[in-house]
Amino acid sequence: MTPPIVRTVAELRAHVRRWRAEGETVGFVPTMGALHEGHLSLVRLAKSRATRAVASVFVNPTQFGPNEDFEAYPRGEAQDAELLASVGCNLLYAPTVGEMYPEGFSTTVTVAGVSEPLDGAARPGHFAGVATVVSKLLLQCGPDVAVFGEKDYQQLQVIRRLTRDLDIPVEIIGGPTARADDGLALSSRNAYLTPEERQVAPEIHRTLTAAIEQLHAGRPVAEVEAGAIARLSAAGFARVDYVEVRGAGDLARLGPGPITPPARILAAAFLGKTRLIDNMAV
Repeated sequence: MTPPIVRTVAELRAHVRRWRAEGETVGFVPTMGALHEGHLSLVRLAKSRATRAVASVFVNPTQFGPNEDFEAYPRGEAQDAELLASVGCNLLYAPTVGEMYPEGFSTTVTVAGVSEPLDGAARPGHFAGVATVVSKLLLQCGPDVAVFGEKDYQQLQVIRRLTRDLDIPVEIIGGPTARADDGLALSSRNAYLTPEERQVAPEIHRTLTAAIEQLHAGRPVAEVEAGAIARLSAAGFARVDYVEVRGAGDLARLGPGPITPPARILAAAFLGKTRLIDNMAV
């Protein structure tokens, strides 16, 4: 049986209020839909940390740039609801754009520092859109815990900073990246890949794995980064936005010499028209 679907803040809060009156706790998993096993693993994690699980599906227009894939982004609410039912999700929140951004909406949340490098530089305005919509979703739902995937590692760090700075009373949990058997990080955008591109796509994971081995062997960060970019280009990636080693918490730049842990290596590159991202702990 698919979970009930609510489309307004008032309906969402009514469900949460009733649960709280019954002594329940609430876990929340925000998504943009087109769900896959990675999302479902986050719902399972939320269920393990709370007695009720809410998932949201909202393709947020404010986090897409003018030449990005907002219109083409895959959508399929009925299938998403069935998948959520399979992991015991208790409620699906699927607001309209008008519900999230009513006429006259004029507030933007910006998280300085951690949002600025990497995807912040490659996709101007992206994290302001993310921070604004996540702020709204957390305040609308009021969960005890909220789960975000480590695949979007920079986003996870932005949200952690956001909730700390604004005293939003929620525990942010990072869920491990779900991968296909060949190592490719699961992503809704993988559906854009041609069969030929899909064969090449796991090279981004293999490249990061090799880079980590080199870092552990003491090779300088700058040298490892340059080698990884060259490897992706040689494999057929049309454009490499970045391969960088950063501090695991604040995403501060590391190098150019050997790493100082804890660290994270992050990459973003285009395969055809599809932008793939991945990251791993060093």
